[in-house]
Amino acid sequence: MRILISNDDGYLAPGINALAEALAAVADITVVAPEGNRSGASNSLSLDRPLSVSKAANGFYFVNGTPTDCVHIALTGMLDTLPDLVVSGINNGQNMGDDTLYSGTVAAATEAFLFGIPAIAFSQVHGGWAEIESAARVARDIVLRRFDALDAPFLLNVNIPNLPYEQMGPLTPTRLGRRHQSEPVVRGHDPRGREIFWIGAPGACRDAGEGTDFHASARGEVSITPLQVDLTHREQLSSLRSSLE
Repeated sequence: MRILISNDDGYLAPGINALAEALAAVADITVVAPEGNRSGASNSLSLDRPLSVSKAANGFYFVNGTPTDCVHIALTGMLDTLPDLVVSGINNGQNMGDDTLYSGTVAAATEAFLFGIPAIAFSQVHGGWAEIESAARVARDIVLRRFDALDAPFLLNVNIPNLPYEQMGPLTPTRLGRRHQSEPVVRGHDPRGREIFWIGAPGACRDAGEGTDFHASARGEVSITPLQVDLTHREQLSSLRSSLE
């Protein structure tokens, strides 16, 4: 099995290093990741400048662009053979609910999905990299399941508790929860006295009920959410047609 690995925390992040080490034992891996932290980059492509690809001493490739850039370059010109699977992560903190819209981790997996390649995004529930080796073992377990019963390609979003492997809860199918709107921006001033703004913290959970990714992770379970890209609000199509007549 050939696996392409990317992330949004950068090629030096502990999460991608642990994931690569775990998957190298069961697959032929290639790592193409951003040169630095690009968290929150979502599905952005760099169209205003050329991009460069460099190779690190450990064999990882790094790109001076976004997570989506990394996967796009790998699939459209860099790799001689397309991978069987693309995995992204392991992210330094959760990607659940509305966060998935902003996540560079999820975006890297989504880019592969758009090219018709199965993809999985992995994140830890809490930042700080605690129990990252256990999370990598869980990621390897999930990859080895192959998910042949799912329509191909599939796109999965996985959030793993920061627990020892032996204490990890079951793999749980979930739907995305919802958050309240973000906290207000944090105002400040730069050294020249100009006003600056820091994006506020994520809001509290609005929908964390049973069946959601928030609910499963709070119980120490591994949340697995199948995602899709179609944003069409199908229930409003008939109403829209009526309003246009």
